[in-house]
Amino acid sequence: MEILLVILGIIVVILIGIYNRLVALRQTSNQAWSDIEVQLKQRQDLVPQLVNTVKGYAKHEKGTFKEVIEARNAAVSANNVQDQAQAEGMLSAALGKLFALSEAYPDLKANTNFMQLQDELSDVENKIAASRRFYNNAVQEYNTGREQFPAVLIAGPFGFREREFFEAPEGRAALQTAPTVEF
Repeated sequence: MEILLVILGIIVVILIGIYNRLVALRQTSNQAWSDIEVQLKQRQDLVPQLVNTVKGYAKHEKGTFKEVIEARNAAVSANNVQDQAQAEGMLSAALGKLFALSEAYPDLKANTNFMQLQDELSDVENKIAASRRFYNNAVQEYNTGREQFPAVLIAGPFGFREREFFEAPEGRAALQTAPTVEF
């Protein structure tokens, strides 16, 4: 009887250790996602400033402005990782068009406010790329941890669901390099 209690005690200790490890991995991926959200919010906050700066120089480019604002709004209202990735891809494409306008307007290209916003956006883009890599690594560790034996036996019943990677619309290869903005 004592041996049975010792074995049962060891099993309980192992299960508690596995559960705690899964909780720690889940928290790491939650924190990594929060870091991404902070960077995306900074990027989204820069967009209206950028549009207003460009509007002063390129008043007849309303279609481009509308596209950028719609893409920004979609990014702000995205609800999950996959929707967020798609919305951010649309925003990147729309911003690319906005920055292409600077080639047609030399005064805009020389505007210090525009240049400062351009530098800030480039910095935020680099931070987003780094945050994506950290988040995807945390998700990979979490998903691997929950699928390994014996953790797989307790992951499902205790609500440890698989997490989605934050994929760029261009694919995983795009996550490995920081985006560049050329003018």
